[in-house]
Amino acid sequence: MLTSLALIFLVGLAAAAICQQLRLPRIIGMLFTGILLGPCVLNWLDPSILSISADLRQMALIIILIKAGLSLDLADLKKVGRPAVLMSCLPASCEILAFFLLAPALLGVSRIEAAVMGAVLGAVSPAVVVPRMVQLMESGHGTDKSIPQMILAGASCDDIFVIVLFSTFTGMAQGGHADPMDFVQIPVSILLGVALGVAAGWVLSLFFETAYAHKHCVRNSMKVIILLGASFLLMAVETWVKPWVSVSGLLAVVAMACTLKIRSIEFVSKRLSEKFGKLWLAAEVVLFVLVGAAVDLRYTLEAGPAAILMILLALCFRAVGVLLCLLGTPLDRKERLFCIIAYLPKATVQAAIGSVPLAMGLACGPIVLSVAVLAILITAPLGALGMDLTYQKLLRRSA
Repeated sequence: MLTSLALIFLVGLAAAAICQQLRLPRIIGMLFTGILLGPCVLNWLDPSILSISADLRQMALIIILIKAGLSLDLADLKKVGRPAVLMSCLPASCEILAFFLLAPALLGVSRIEAAVMGAVLGAVSPAVVVPRMVQLMESGHGTDKSIPQMILAGASCDDIFVIVLFSTFTGMAQGGHADPMDFVQIPVSILLGVALGVAAGWVLSLFFETAYAHKHCVRNSMKVIILLGASFLLMAVETWVKPWVSVSGLLAVVAMACTLKIRSIEFVSKRLSEKFGKLWLAAEVVLFVLVGAAVDLRYTLEAGPAAILMILLALCFRAVGVLLCLLGTPLDRKERLFCIIAYLPKATVQAAIGSVPLAMGLACGPIVLSVAVLAILITAPLGALGMDLTYQKLLRRSA
């Protein structure tokens, strides 16, 4: 396992540095490092690492979500309002509709199998989007109109909506029926996740305040460890209560960090945000190298040009969905274009659930996995590169 971790960090960082020198996003180097080291090419990663890959990826995602919560200004988010809510569901719905309408003709699948495929492909990748939105909030690009805050909030809720639809469609594909209560779980999951996170953040802030009042100074490094422990517990709660009620653990993590920022002294939350930024340097490598390792190239070749065309057409539908969300907002054409670009990348959700239909024995399993792999390889670099190259031209920097 230690050899595998050494390869992940050293080769991943080297590839990221090469991409940076070529003015490409660092994640491209990390993704291709994972593909190279993974089971499909060199197979140099220990099976013990691959067996806990999903947990390691989730831990890395938690780190950047905590940093996002500590950087998020709720006053700015309130100004966004309706578009942020719509961004969490409408673009994904438009993309799923594209698969439902076009995939049967292009890929030879049934309507319900096309819906399953759309649900796998519908989620934007918070792992690609969130770090960049945090960076924009810190640099002040687009913050006068709360554009990074809106995209961050939408990307954090988007996967909840898509995964609920995915569960419903796979149940129907197995011969079951759609349960209307599954759709009720979406707002319930969001509201309970926020409530749980606010409660956790309030308890932690009270603990830190009490310790400070009794002259027991809790070092910022210790606060980081406590925050991580609390975040892992929130994610565990999501699993514990799943048989009875749906709760979004990732949204709870963001809400906890936001609450802690509101209730703590400004310089404390700023220092914590900086420390999680440093942790993200290591977590980012683990996340994207393991996402790359989860990509099965054998299925990529089976997909063919029709799958690439389907992905591109679905992205066009998705762009229309983003534009519909932004109707009535003060954003100009350049800012709306940036929002479309920011909602292109796919990686984490597709790597997590792309192989599930195949494991369930669905006839569409191989083609769903093929399209998911292609979508990661096409959209993750496209979205990351698009955001990195255009944000200075498309977004105004606040004074």
